[in-house]
Amino acid sequence: MNSAGIGRTRSVRGSLLRQGNLSKLLLGVILLIMIVLPIVRMIIYVDSATFRNVFHNDQFFTALWHSLLSTVVATVISIALAYALAWAIARTNIKCKYLFTILITLPMLIPSISHGMGLIILLGNNGVLTRLFGFSSIYGFWGVVFGSVLYSFPIAFIMIADILKYEDQTPYEAADVLGISKPRQFTSITFPYIRKPMISVLFAIFTMIVTDYGVTLSIGGQFKTLPVLLYEEVGQCHYSVASVYGIVLLLPALIAFLFDLFNKDRGNSAFVTKEYRKHSRRNDAIGYAVVIFVSVLVLTVLSSFILQAFAKSYPTNMSLTFAHFTNTFSKNGGKYLRNSVIIAAATAVIGVAIGCSTAYLTVRMKSRFSRFLHLMAIVSLAVPGLVLGLSYVIVFKSSFVYGTIAILIMVNTVHFFASPYLMIYNAFGKMNENLEPVGEILGVSRLRIIRDVILPQSKYTLFEMFSYFFVNSMMTISAVSLLARPSNKPLSLLINQFETYNMMECAAVVALLILAVNLLMKGIVFIIKTIGARYADKKTI
Repeated sequence: MNSAGIGRTRSVRGSLLRQGNLSKLLLGVILLIMIVLPIVRMIIYVDSATFRNVFHNDQFFTALWHSLLSTVVATVISIALAYALAWAIARTNIKCKYLFTILITLPMLIPSISHGMGLIILLGNNGVLTRLFGFSSIYGFWGVVFGSVLYSFPIAFIMIADILKYEDQTPYEAADVLGISKPRQFTSITFPYIRKPMISVLFAIFTMIVTDYGVTLSIGGQFKTLPVLLYEEVGQCHYSVASVYGIVLLLPALIAFLFDLFNKDRGNSAFVTKEYRKHSRRNDAIGYAVVIFVSVLVLTVLSSFILQAFAKSYPTNMSLTFAHFTNTFSKNGGKYLRNSVIIAAATAVIGVAIGCSTAYLTVRMKSRFSRFLHLMAIVSLAVPGLVLGLSYVIVFKSSFVYGTIAILIMVNTVHFFASPYLMIYNAFGKMNENLEPVGEILGVSRLRIIRDVILPQSKYTLFEMFSYFFVNSMMTISAVSLLARPSNKPLSLLINQFETYNMMECAAVVALLILAVNLLMKGIVFIIKTIGARYADKKTI
């Protein structure tokens, strides 16, 4: 292209950018209203007297200590376990890695409260393993820790595996040639590479655990944490006291968000990725031991739901029955399942549409407003779901949307927006930046370029976005627990209800239903991507 053509391209690009500024400002203001303003309203809802009462209450400091202690222990265990698993998948030559990855990540597909319930079935006062081996009860601190590890380690595994996957192996090969020991290789090569991204993982998992109330609610007993206190205060309509707890819970999430925002160095970018190929029987044996151990652990917990759901009268009568499924559906289980699917599907459709629009404006039409819009799009990462739900209660309790299914869709879209947005943001950013200006010169509209070029090239990312919104909306219990009503309650909230009435069999049925729906969604996305890849290969040939 000659200099005149380049100048015209730049002129057209500038015109397109100016046209998008109003859209960016409008969308940014909408996100500001939906995310930031409710949090601000929650903060100013609290008066000084409430602060003094809370901070002079021994219950607050006991719960704070419980939250910090259990979260620190669970975070250390979760990250250590996740690193071992990620190492086994990325650094060994074990077979069936894809199958092991699926098994390891299965706990992500059920609500956190289900993990506590699974431990009760296995290690409760009348649990299977308790009766077989005479183990002590799991209720309390260790129950909360183990349940939190089950809930969080798959997320940590995915994050760490992604870090290790893109580490170049050339420095390790050179170190082997030079006779440098394995411990020295870790401290001199591995640790500098993973240090900063691992801090991000640490903050993310800590925040995830400290703001969860599902595990503690199901298995904590008298061991109460701050999220449980917040949940109880909202149930009693003590919104001011609950807001104080919400502000405290917001702090670690905000710190994690700010660190991640300014932590641009994700490792040594000078490395050129080279796939791990070195064979070591010792490493392979260790890798098999790690993944098999964790897979058995995960399957044991998940099988406890099956045992509870299909046993006629656990643990006295273990004969097969479908009566618990019938009982669950007779108590509106089918209605709540339908609610969950509607909420999840609507959240996914709306989330993908807004996420794509936002990412297109921030990546493909950069201007002085792009940074503002991008910041509004990712700020939900700093807001725990329980705190977001409380802020929506305070802001919308007198509005026409309060108590409707619309507010559940709205809060889920906001809650889970940031991660899918970043998926499509990265996908759009990898495409040629001159597509739209050149298309304008050739008389091809921007909408046609989006339809015929940009969206087809990012279709698999769109499927992943849809799956992310859908799966998380099916299993979440945080924000929706404070906003749902009996008429629009999602299925996941039935678990706590059934546990309260000691209907553990029905609670297990609910966990299995959610797992089945989410597995179906994941399976559909996998099939679509597999068929699409094979079709693309045939066209290439």
